[in-house]
Amino acid sequence: MLQVAGDEWMYFAAVVFLLTLSGTRSPAGASILTACLYVFLVTFRFPPVPVEQAGRVLRPNGPSNDVHVPVVARRAGSHDAPENTLAAIQEASRNGATGVELDLSFTADGVAVLLHDDTVDRTTNGSGPISGLRLAQVKSLDASARHRLRYGTEAVQECIKHSLTIFLNVKCYPDKAALALADMYKRFPVLYNSSIVCSFEPKVIYKMRQADPRVVTALTHRPWSLSRHSDGTPRTLSSWGQFWSEVLDVLLDWAHHHLLWDLCGVSGVLIHKDFISLDYVQYWAERGVEVVGWAVNTAGEKQYYQDVLKIGYVTDSLLEDCDPQY
Repeated sequence: MLQVAGDEWMYFAAVVFLLTLSGTRSPAGASILTACLYVFLVTFRFPPVPVEQAGRVLRPNGPSNDVHVPVVARRAGSHDAPENTLAAIQEASRNGATGVELDLSFTADGVAVLLHDDTVDRTTNGSGPISGLRLAQVKSLDASARHRLRYGTEAVQECIKHSLTIFLNVKCYPDKAALALADMYKRFPVLYNSSIVCSFEPKVIYKMRQADPRVVTALTHRPWSLSRHSDGTPRTLSSWGQFWSEVLDVLLDWAHHHLLWDLCGVSGVLIHKDFISLDYVQYWAERGVEVVGWAVNTAGEKQYYQDVLKIGYVTDSLLEDCDPQY
C-alpha cells in the first residue's frame, strides 16, 4: 500500500515538473514549484483508517466470504419501498440486505433529513429546494402517498437496530455535513464500525476526514458524469461546451484514480457498474481500496458480482429486476 501510494505521488510530481519546465524553461523554478506542491500534498493528505476497521464496514460477512457478497439497498431500496424511509430500511432488512444507502440533505435550519433530490417536488406535495425550507415546514408536507422525510438520526437508529451497514451519501454542503456527521458519530460510536460516508464531491470526503479521521469514507464516481447524463445523452448541445466538459471529465477521472483517493485517504470507491471489470477491481485492490458497484439491478448482473467479481454492490431492488432509479 505505502509503496503504491508513493509511486503515485512520484508520478504526479514528475508530470507537474515536466509541464512546469515546458512552460517556464526554468529547471530551478520547475523544481521549486514541484517540491512545494509535493510537500503540500503529502503534508495535507489523510491516511486511511485501519484495514481491519474498513473491512468490518465494507465486508461485514468477512473478508474471505465468497458465498454472500455485501448487498446494499440503494436509497434503502427505492424500488421495493418509498425511498429513504424507515419503512424502506425495515423492508431491506427483511429482504436480506447487508446495508442500506441513505441520502443525506439539510434543511434551512441545519437539520439532517433523508432526501435524494435538491428539491422536495418529486417526493412530497410541496415544492422548492430543501435548503430553503425549515424543519417545521418540511414536517408539514403531505408525503403519505410518495415519500416521508425523516430525521437522519431516526434512520441511523433503525439501521443499528437491524444490524445494517449504512452508506451515508452526501451530495453537497461539505462543511455543514462534516459537522453534522461528526456529531452523529459521537452520539452513535457504533457507526465507526458499521457505516461509511461517501460522496461524488471530494471536498465532502476531505472535510469529513478533517472533522473526524476515524470515519470510513469512499469516493463515488461515474466516468463522463460532467459531460453526459446518466442515460448517456450529452449535457449540452454546444459542440465546444461538450468538448471542454469531456476534457474536464478526463482530468477528473485521472484525479480520482491517481490523486484524490490518496489525498482523502478513502477506504472504498463506489463506481457505476458499467465501468467495473476484474482488472479494475485488481487495480484498486493493489492500493488497498475496496470497489463497490452501484445500480446493479438485474439477476444476471448480481450473479456476475457474486460469482466473478466477488465484490459488494448497491441495488434499487432486492426482489426483482428493475430500471435504475436516477
